[in-house]
Amino acid sequence: MADRIGIFGGVFDPVHLGHLSISRSFLESKIINQLLILPSPSPPHKQGKSILSLKHRLQMLELAYQGWDNIDISDLETRLPAPSYTLQTVKHLQKSNPDNLYFLCIGGDSLKNFKSWYEYRQILNRVTLLVAERPEISLDDVSEELLEKSIFVDHQPVKISSTAIRKQADYGLKISDGLPDEVLDYILKHHLYDT
Repeated sequence: MADRIGIFGGVFDPVHLGHLSISRSFLESKIINQLLILPSPSPPHKQGKSILSLKHRLQMLELAYQGWDNIDISDLETRLPAPSYTLQTVKHLQKSNPDNLYFLCIGGDSLKNFKSWYEYRQILNRVTLLVAERPEISLDDVSEELLEKSIFVDHQPVKISSTAIRKQADYGLKISDGLPDEVLDYILKHHLYDT
């Protein structure tokens, strides 16, 4: 029987409790039996912006998800051409593992702007979207084209973002809120977001 694998990409700068919560929702949906977490080394929408080294982001992901079943954290996108387009990652995975069935795991906010993704129609032709609903985000204006390729999973979002955490650090504020303890310890030990 083919593995049903969710692809969960992102910058994860840093990984936080919101990421863990949405990962749990994807896995508890039972639609997938494994979640592949892919931190992007060169995200197209962050070109020219400063992001933490992939080495540190991978290490924080390993700490955040330690003890979880059915999670695979991968640096695959370091071996693919930059920038890290979702389409090329999906193509690579399907070519390397043709027996697996892949789902692209995203939040409702990402679904709303999915048409801005590089070659989004080609992505839709290759995978089904597994979408974690967010109560505060209306999907009324999402096109039928996207909705037809989406499966929605129940999700109670944690109100935190990597951007908010970095902004707190920029202002010299404590950044403990929203972070797994192991990740916070790692950040403090390596002075990752010191201003």
